[in-house]
Amino acid sequence: MKKLKNHYFGALSAIAGVCVIAAAVAVAQQQLHVPDAGPGVQHAEALSFTFRNVAKAVLPAVVSIETRSKAVHVNQPGGRSPFEDEFFKRFFGENNIPEEYFQQRQMPQQRGSGSGFIIDGSGIILTNAHVVEDAERVIVKLEDGRELTATEWQADPRSDVAIVRVDAGEALPSMAMGDSDQMEIGDWVLALGNPFDIGTTVTSGIISAKQRNTGINERESYLQTDAAINPGNSGGPLVNLRGEVVGINTAISTRSGGYDGVGFAIPINNARWVANQLIDHGAVKRAYLGVRLQEMNPRLREQFNVPNGHGTLVADVMAGTPASAAGMEPGDVVLNFAGNDVRNSTHLQGIVEQLSVGETYPMTVLRNGNETTLNVTVQEMPGDYTAAMRRSDHEEDQPEGTPEFNKLGLEIASLDSSSAEKYSIDSSVKGVLVTSVEPGSPAAQAGLRAGDVIERVGGNAVASPEEYDAAAADQSLDQGVVLLVRRGDGSLFVVVGAE
Repeated sequence: MKKLKNHYFGALSAIAGVCVIAAAVAVAQQQLHVPDAGPGVQHAEALSFTFRNVAKAVLPAVVSIETRSKAVHVNQPGGRSPFEDEFFKRFFGENNIPEEYFQQRQMPQQRGSGSGFIIDGSGIILTNAHVVEDAERVIVKLEDGRELTATEWQADPRSDVAIVRVDAGEALPSMAMGDSDQMEIGDWVLALGNPFDIGTTVTSGIISAKQRNTGINERESYLQTDAAINPGNSGGPLVNLRGEVVGINTAISTRSGGYDGVGFAIPINNARWVANQLIDHGAVKRAYLGVRLQEMNPRLREQFNVPNGHGTLVADVMAGTPASAAGMEPGDVVLNFAGNDVRNSTHLQGIVEQLSVGETYPMTVLRNGNETTLNVTVQEMPGDYTAAMRRSDHEEDQPEGTPEFNKLGLEIASLDSSSAEKYSIDSSVKGVLVTSVEPGSPAAQAGLRAGDVIERVGGNAVASPEEYDAAAADQSLDQGVVLLVRRGDGSLFVVVGAE
């Protein structure tokens, strides 16, 4: 029995061993096998290696920037409690509180953070102007852990570009500049910076669009990218797959306050010129013409017979400016300036401001269907030029009584001193006043409103209702009527009709 018993257990052990082996085979059969790397995997790995190598090469030149602003002292009424403050305002009136009831308060020092990158081994860093705006102290944190206090910084708010200088006592690694004009939609890029002040971060994406104008700054022609850009990335570099800087990460379009896939970078070709001006002069010296430019929609292009992607329309010429001295007129379409074919208003603006002040350059304009060459001597842009260019909007006032509308849907009147005062119109302006616009009319659809001054109908200047009627008599709504309209302190061309 013992032997049988032993033989039995031996047989069971053998069977168990077979079961274990079978189970192992079953497990092995369930394992997934990765096929040999094909061309797709090899290409993906090559791109991954490129990202890795670019990041490793450029990260030493990327910096984090911390700013500290001045503590501000402000005078506030009362200063004891919100209830007392409100009491003083009500008792004395908002603007009549005696000085003895004011108490000085100190607002705490503000801190900010951003990014930047070294463009010169001597310690010159490129960043955004808004990163160092109002800073009393700027601290630069290098990738190797060192913290350096900036010795000086200069900023250009118009372009949102700034330089920061540090003294490291030795040469620092710097980044190579690329050619942002060569970047095309779909090109891979890496964005580097310090989002949310968590540390230097690298994200990848593509160029999503070019020449974007968002209204954030005065000088704009952004590269748009879907590489993740978040608060704190401002001032960091956008680089191509060669590790060359092609842009400065500047802004995001977001509904959440964070990354939504739409980021904007200043093209490095634009920023480089501004940076050189700041390095050489401490400020940016721009040339200017003294005109208001208007982008042409398809209807305007059809009226002026200008193809898409060519030229920009002059809506107004300011007195006493280089443009005025050269004989430029509203309605001119600028086709070429200083040997450069002009694409749009932003392009012309970029061409002009980088020219040598005091030099004369040829300009080709389309005027009344004919090309004309003007010689323009550009001058330095005045410091208050932008403020002077801002347009003012006026509320629409409808006159009393029943208006009489013309075929465009406009009621017009002579521009006399009382109406000019009512609508804050300069006495030098000549034209006819729009006193009312018929709702739903062609004029209303074109955006005209009461208070506008019509200076020209087609190619004819008008200074009275009679001259307006004569000029408009042979104009066809089917073909579109081109009006030069003065609104506030600016002018624009409007096409009425031709829907």
